[in-house]
Amino acid sequence: MKTKLYFTAIMFLGMMGVSNAQAQNPECMTNLSIFSEHAKVKNYDAAYEPWKKTYETCPQLNNAIYVYGERILKDKIEKAGAGEKESYANELMGLYDNKLKYFSSKTSLGETIVDKALVKYDNKMADDAEMYEMLSEAFAKDKENFTNPKALYIYFSSLVDLHNAGKKDLQEVFDVYDDVTGKIEEENDKLTDKIAKLLPKEEAGTLTSKEKRSLKVYNSYSVNYGKISSSIDSKLGALADCSNLIPLYEKNFEEKKNDVNWVKRAVGRMFSKECTDDPMFKKLFEAQLALDPSADAYVYGGTLKKKAGDTKGAVEDFNKALELETDPKKKSNIAYKIATSYAKTSKSSARSFAQKAIDANPANGKAYLLIASLYASSANACGSTPFEKRAIYWKAENLARQAGRVDPALSSRASQAAASYSAKAPTKEMIFSSGMAGKTVSFSCWVGGSVKVPSL
Repeated sequence: MKTKLYFTAIMFLGMMGVSNAQAQNPECMTNLSIFSEHAKVKNYDAAYEPWKKTYETCPQLNNAIYVYGERILKDKIEKAGAGEKESYANELMGLYDNKLKYFSSKTSLGETIVDKALVKYDNKMADDAEMYEMLSEAFAKDKENFTNPKALYIYFSSLVDLHNAGKKDLQEVFDVYDDVTGKIEEENDKLTDKIAKLLPKEEAGTLTSKEKRSLKVYNSYSVNYGKISSSIDSKLGALADCSNLIPLYEKNFEEKKNDVNWVKRAVGRMFSKECTDDPMFKKLFEAQLALDPSADAYVYGGTLKKKAGDTKGAVEDFNKALELETDPKKKSNIAYKIATSYAKTSKSSARSFAQKAIDANPANGKAYLLIASLYASSANACGSTPFEKRAIYWKAENLARQAGRVDPALSSRASQAAASYSAKAPTKEMIFSSGMAGKTVSFSCWVGGSVKVPSL
């Protein structure tokens, strides 16, 4: 029996990679094969003892010790009584440290710190201060590999709780908020780029089975980032209201006015929170313009000119912003910012810039949602009959659904919007009584275009 297990282990190690020196230990090889077979079928109780012997005797033998060891120990923690949980949790954290020590090519410092922090969090072994300290270290030392959505939320949430307890100042909250949301956007951008390459094949029905699996994974991760982003915004809550922002920036302006990153973040936050009527916004904008006359600065300048009634000057600044920016995603974000500034005053201008945002980055789901809301808000002005007026909601619904397809991080918002628009569109009874099933409704208002009425 042992001979058979030994040869099974040799074959297994040939596929997985092995430390040659420790592979000479027959007992380790046998135990490796035994615990691997048990772990594969999720019989973690049976896998624990042979795994532990292999781990303690031959920690460099094979990465399977750490892959399966994590699953075995998480199962132990889940099943353990109150008195044993912490012991297994400490064993798991030690496993992460040793994986970094012996198989550094299979993990990273950031992943290791995050994994340990999550063990402490899940098992209530650390307070907010310790969680924040651990995750701050991970973000500072290995931001590239700090990608876990749950950990990103805990990192920010623990800081907010510390601030609410009077232990951290508001500026640090804003700094970490910018860092975390920027990281989420960065990771989601990578996913939407991959999704964008596969969507045409999905629509054409030509995805391979491997591509279908990949698309499912990309969508799932993007959805998770969207949920975490919403939770982070909710956690920030009223802390970022104008009533808090303005006094903070007034207090720190003289000290920070030459810090280009601080100035850019401050003016950007005031813009996003619609604090642009306050003199502090202009003061910050002028500081940014002097330090970094970039595309974003012209967006803010155009906003101020538009508020002052200088429509021509505003348009010139907005167009200048788009000319200056060469990165497609940044150009898309700028065009979207401009579009939002027009949403309440000129629907056609808002749509024009939102479309420029989509042209620069077809994965900009927020731009699709904005256009959908513009269409929905124009229902009473588009059409001469109740049926035609309500038909505009189909057009809005289609755009909302497209937003969720190109950027699954927005899927919750997009689905809610689409459902709301669908509920306001003509009912089946209205379609039947009007005799419009399968026909086309054209819009003579600013929306233009048409929509096909569903067939019954």
